[in-house]
Amino acid sequence: MVFKRFYLVVITRILLIVASVFLFVYLVTIARHEVSSIILGLMIVFQVYMLILYVNKTNNKLSQFFDSIRYADFSTTFSDKNIGKSFEKMSASFNEVMEEFKKNRAEKEEHYNYLQTVVQHINIGIICFDSTGRIDMYNNAAKRLFRKNIIRNINDLNTVKEDLPETMLKLKAGDKILVKIFTEDEIKQLSMYATEFRMRGEEFVLVAFHDIHAELEEKEIESWQKLIRVLTHEIMNSITPISSLASTISDILIDDKEDEHKINMLDDEEIENIESALSTIKKRSEGLLNFVDIYRNLTRIPQPNFRYFHIKEAFERAEQLLKPKIDNFNITCNCKVYPDELMLTADPDLLDQVLINLVLNAIDAVKNNDQSEISLIAYNNQNNRTLIEVADNGTGIKPDIVDKIFMPFFTSKKEGSGIGLSLSRQIMSLHKGSISVKSKPDEGTVFTLTF
Repeated sequence: MVFKRFYLVVITRILLIVASVFLFVYLVTIARHEVSSIILGLMIVFQVYMLILYVNKTNNKLSQFFDSIRYADFSTTFSDKNIGKSFEKMSASFNEVMEEFKKNRAEKEEHYNYLQTVVQHINIGIICFDSTGRIDMYNNAAKRLFRKNIIRNINDLNTVKEDLPETMLKLKAGDKILVKIFTEDEIKQLSMYATEFRMRGEEFVLVAFHDIHAELEEKEIESWQKLIRVLTHEIMNSITPISSLASTISDILIDDKEDEHKINMLDDEEIENIESALSTIKKRSEGLLNFVDIYRNLTRIPQPNFRYFHIKEAFERAEQLLKPKIDNFNITCNCKVYPDELMLTADPDLLDQVLINLVLNAIDAVKNNDQSEISLIAYNNQNNRTLIEVADNGTGIKPDIVDKIFMPFFTSKKEGSGIGLSLSRQIMSLHKGSISVKSKPDEGTVFTLTF
């Protein structure tokens, strides 16, 4: 509206100048009024001059307005009183726009200060750097972690750990690694998680650091305690009868009533008892050796040989291998892959081992059901991660043992070594994935492999 009025004023002034020019021509050529012609000519020059000033004033205002926006100088105010309503309204509009810019900048500054306060007060270290290693931002937690008050470049961190800068430069979006550092004789286990973003036309990497040394120690102690309980239980189960039988054989063979120990004369029944005891000792010793051998195998899982293959093929191999058992218990086995050609980068042999373990567990859970059913389902979730689910409608897992089923040698079955799920978890860990379970008693169980 302001600029419309400006155009009207300019056009009106031009029309007046044109009219004055025609009148000037008339007075000079026809009426021949010299004095009037001179006065009118001066008026025309004055009108032209005032029109130029009017237009230039508007241009100057616009130039000043745009310069203020360009240089983010929102303190400028515009005031044009007593020179026309159009200029007054234009100045008012400029001032309104400047106030909106000033308000938006104040809101952005408040938002920036809020984020800065949050970033500086969280207990997770944050460092943001560009492709050259120049650090754009770091917080107080990072200063405390690395015992450095000023960090201008990630190469400054080589005094903390020599290869730390190189490790950080190699990080890509989504990478998560564990790094051990020593600061003033203090050990820290840093969990590092990286993400990438673009700002001001440059690529930046944001790395979050969290010292999980205490948590790792706590979990390590807890794992050792669980393992020791399992080992103690298994060893005591074998050692106690061996010790008891050895004492029994000693009592039968050795006569220690007198000062000198003598071997007793044995009858057929005593010889038979000794043979039975020795046979039991042999079996228990073999069982103990077998237990130790199984435990040793848990630490000898080969490194994955990654290949790109169809998940459907892995499902078919597992179903074909276990088909006799599945048919024997009249179990319905459903294999579904969404989409049908979904592929996975993993070690197919190790994945087969995991699937076989899970399907065997599922068979054991549903074998006594009237309508037994096992499902193998593969798909990509919203985060584009590949999930494989092995579900059954069996007896389920009791809530009090769900958190124990991945422990080595723990089993609720009458038969089995209890290493299948523990082995599966280790295989998934080697694939940088995970295995989880959801179960409801008498409703069924779902094991989920996440790659």
